[in-house]
Amino acid sequence: MIKLEDVSVLYNKKVLAVDNISLNIDKGEFVGIIGLSGSGKSSLLKTVNLLVKPSNGRIYVEGTNIGLLKDKKLRNIRRKIGFIFQDYNLVDRSSVLENVLVGRLGYKSSLKSFFGLFDDEDYKVAVNALEQVGLKEKVFSRADELSGGQKQRVAIAKTLCQKPKIILADEPVSSLDVSSAQTVMDYFKKINEKSQITIMINLHDVSLAKKYCSRIIALKHGKIFFDKKVGDIDDDQLQELYQ
Repeated sequence: MIKLEDVSVLYNKKVLAVDNISLNIDKGEFVGIIGLSGSGKSSLLKTVNLLVKPSNGRIYVEGTNIGLLKDKKLRNIRRKIGFIFQDYNLVDRSSVLENVLVGRLGYKSSLKSFFGLFDDEDYKVAVNALEQVGLKEKVFSRADELSGGQKQRVAIAKTLCQKPKIILADEPVSSLDVSSAQTVMDYFKKINEKSQITIMINLHDVSLAKKYCSRIIALKHGKIFFDKKVGDIDDDQLQELYQ
């Protein structure tokens, strides 16, 4: 599903955020990425859909080298890759439904996208997405009336509207309380298991990564420190990672 070959990310021609990383992610995997702040987690995640362009290396999605794509072909690939941000990335003054419908824009012509024109199928997909994250009753609420956990679930619903094959989530629960964080992670797990959507998620909480992910990639100084199934990770490795 995702393949990275010798990928590096260099900022301002001098700061090496990702250092020559190669890895494969299979369809349906739930992969957690952990490490200290500044270890390259966000940069690595954002290279997968070219939100951050690598200074070196190749990125393949379903066998296609996406670094060679332009315009419509690149947009079509990005439509398959949902991205969820730490800060929800919602329009507070708009309704929950209006925020979720943004996920349908990749299926619209430029003119329809500009005017935000949606049809009955779009509304059906949006409401179904909200139902998948337990927020159907909030469809007409304003986004700024929601709790942090509810906002992140709206962000997940917006991503589901893309009908993605891959979801990338960058510290989606780091600003939430323990209960809300677990609720959001529960929905990620359900989506992964029910729809076989491949998930790569950056997490600052190792216990959440071990509870929900099947595989954990640890980064240190921009390099892969370890890449293991959850059951193969020991406390000594984690202690060394966070020293």
